[in-house]
Amino acid sequence: MSELRLLDPAKIPWLASASRRSRYLIGVSGGADSVALLHLLLECGFQNLIVCHLDHCLRGGESTGDARFVARLAEKLGLQSEIGSSDVKVRIKDHSESLETAARNARHEFFTECARKHRCRRVILAHHADDQAETVLWNLLRGSHGLRGMREERGMTVAGIELRIIRPLLDVRHAALVDWLKAHRHRWREDASNLEAVAIRNRLRNEVFPLLDEISGKDAVAAFARGAHDAVERGNFENDLIRQANVLDPQGRLHLPVLRSLAPYLQRAALHAYLADHGTPSIDRALIDRAMELMDPAAAACINLPGGNRLRRREARLWIDLENS
Repeated sequence: MSELRLLDPAKIPWLASASRRSRYLIGVSGGADSVALLHLLLECGFQNLIVCHLDHCLRGGESTGDARFVARLAEKLGLQSEIGSSDVKVRIKDHSESLETAARNARHEFFTECARKHRCRRVILAHHADDQAETVLWNLLRGSHGLRGMREERGMTVAGIELRIIRPLLDVRHAALVDWLKAHRHRWREDASNLEAVAIRNRLRNEVFPLLDEISGKDAVAAFARGAHDAVERGNFENDLIRQANVLDPQGRLHLPVLRSLAPYLQRAALHAYLADHGTPSIDRALIDRAMELMDPAAAACINLPGGNRLRRREARLWIDLENS
């Protein structure tokens, strides 16, 4: 992974195998990663793309400039675009969310609106290997169970709409994307805030990983990304076992007698997968521990979840109660 500098679209599995005729939403911020993904998709024959950009209203004229750039790029490429805006600072105050959580939730809601309008639930995002490494490290620091990172494809339910999130670039380094853009003379927008030591990811990217490289004498991003690969393989094995156990009932709720029959590590995996599939943010080990307690009939019958919903137990079932959101 660390030695990958020249980007070859033919070596990106999803780009090589996915249907070119299907419609896709693609998140484009205007930065190098998402602009590279957009051009790669077009080069590989994907034509039915809707470019989706959300202005988070965080950087004044720079944010507005990003939105204009993306709209003009989509028009130049002959693609439909959806340009939205969300005042993330107001959302932080209203919902008591962190900057990153508020921005992420705003994007998910925006993608849901686009999915409804265009009758398309497939969303392609430009997360890459460097993003994956940052995700794995941060998840570990905040108490995640194992080396959990992002998956190439996963389902996510937002406001009753199930989105299919696709991340084809998880094996590609950011530097390779920039090199590819330069080689093809494609323009993109630089976000100066990426260099500011404010957001957690910025500090991991600009401070922690360079220090880990220096201490280990190795490429720390590649090491964490490989760990994420191994975790995906183990996760696939766990998911196969969970599916074979038929842990969900016909209504999509967790069936407690079946869940209790599984080994503890599979119980935790099943709970994590269920929460993640229903769009629960900030899933950490402490949350899974509290969810595990619901399996005890003598324990409280529900727990609060990040995002305002509840995980509830009734009549030998566990499910997410959306009425309290």
